[in-house]
Amino acid sequence: MATGVYPARRICVVATIIMYLCACKFAALHELVLPLAACAVMVWFLIMRRQPASISEVSSSFMGIFYVGYMPSFWVRLRSLSNLPIRTIGVPAFLSALPADIWTQGAVIKWWVCFSIVCSDVAAYFAGKKFGMHHLSSLGRGAAGKTSPNKTIEGASAGILASTALSLLGAKAMQWPLWAITGPAFGVLLGLTAVVGDLTASMFKRDAGLKDYGDLLPGHGGVLDRFDSYILTGPLVYFFMSYILPLVAKAATG
Repeated sequence: MATGVYPARRICVVATIIMYLCACKFAALHELVLPLAACAVMVWFLIMRRQPASISEVSSSFMGIFYVGYMPSFWVRLRSLSNLPIRTIGVPAFLSALPADIWTQGAVIKWWVCFSIVCSDVAAYFAGKKFGMHHLSSLGRGAAGKTSPNKTIEGASAGILASTALSLLGAKAMQWPLWAITGPAFGVLLGLTAVVGDLTASMFKRDAGLKDYGDLLPGHGGVLDRFDSYILTGPLVYFFMSYILPLVAKAATG
C-alpha cells in the first residue's frame, strides 16, 4: 500500500462475512465474532508477519472489522426481531406470501427507518442549499466543521426534523407504546446518529485525501458515500427496538 500500512485484509474480509452470516442465522453467536476476529488478527500479525506490526496496522484492521462488519450487521439482526410491542402493519398480498422469517416486524421497521434516513438526507441537502448560512464550524472548536466544510447547521437541523416527523408517523401507524413521545425521541436520535455517521465517513476520507470512496454511483461516489449514514444507525435502531421500546411498553401498562 502507498501508505506503508498493511492491515490483515483477508482476515478482516472473512470475519466480516462470518459476522453477517451469524447475524442472519446464528444471532446468539453474533457478539462473539468481534473478539474472536480480534484474536485472529493478532495471531496473524504475530505468526505470519516477519516484521512486528505497527499500531496503525493493528488499529486499521480492528476498525475495518468494527466499521464495515460489526456496526452494519445490526441491520441484519433487526430484520429478525418479532414479538415487539407494536402493531403489525398490513402488507401487499405478494409480500405476505413470503416466509414468516423474511417479512417480520423488524423488517417493517427496517424499511421504514431506511426511508426516514433517505428523506432526512434529502431534506438536509436541499435545506442546506437553500437556507444554509451557518457552517458546522460555527458551533465551536469541534472538528465537525473542518471534516465537512460544506455542511450547515440549517441543513443538519432540517434532516433531523425530517427523520423526527417520519418517525412520529411510523410510531403512530405501528402504535408504539406512548407513540407521541417514543416516535419523536427515536427520530431525533436517528437524525443525530445519521449526521454523526456521515461526518465519520467524511473524516476518514479527509484523512485519506479522498473526495469520494469511489465512482460506482454517478453523482454520489462510491457505495460507502451513499450509505455512510446507515452504518452507525443500525445498532441504535436495534437497541431501541429490543430494549427501550419494550421497557416503555412495560412502564406504560404498569
